[in-house]
Amino acid sequence: MMKKIFIYCFDKWWRPLLFFFIIAGLDIANSELKIQYLQKPLSILSDISVIVLLISFIYQLYKKQFLKGCLTSIIIIVSLVITMMMTLIDGDHWADDLKIPTGIKIETPVKMDNFSRPDSFLNLSKTQTDLVLYNSWQPGIYEYDFWMNKIESGVIYLKAFEITQEEELSSNYVKQDTKTPINNPSDSFIRFSSEKTFKIYEGDWGKFYAARFEVWFKPNSGGQERKLFQKNFKIEGWMH
Repeated sequence: MMKKIFIYCFDKWWRPLLFFFIIAGLDIANSELKIQYLQKPLSILSDISVIVLLISFIYQLYKKQFLKGCLTSIIIIVSLVITMMMTLIDGDHWADDLKIPTGIKIETPVKMDNFSRPDSFLNLSKTQTDLVLYNSWQPGIYEYDFWMNKIESGVIYLKAFEITQEEELSSNYVKQDTKTPINNPSDSFIRFSSEKTFKIYEGDWGKFYAARFEVWFKPNSGGQERKLFQKNFKIEGWMH
């Protein structure tokens, strides 16, 4: 079955190219429409379409279809170069007109050491509820630590809002990507760390703006979800 699917997809050299151009067209269209819930799926599909082209290129060489393989390789190279140039030159204009407000406390995310939290934070002792945001391996990609005492078993997650416009950021992804189990029956404040990174898609590298991060709690008992904490940070979006 899998062999038949593979042959159907790659035996005709134009099929992978058609898939690539369809995804590229949708990605270009959405860069203007800015439909938020399509950004992440299209980003993933764009990566897949390039991989499909690479597989097609290798398959064509295996079948000794050198002319078609050469054409595919040229399209791959040209497309990647154009994509990189457009990203670097044009970028994302979402945050261009945003101003960081004055008169409120805004913190800066902590820089990680070789993709790890600094020892000073790993060993940090807290006496009150707190949230620390970390810059991960690329700008616009984050991790977090949350300190909390006396809380039943459940799951915490984040919500993020641009402060001046009160617009929720990457709402379709932040909640899902920041879910972390929590349980602390003691009075001591325990650190709970995010299990993976999460991205803020709005904005671009170097275009900083202020965002409010809220920590929400969903109890395993089935009770009502509630906000536990909030804190403001100066952030930038992920260049995609």
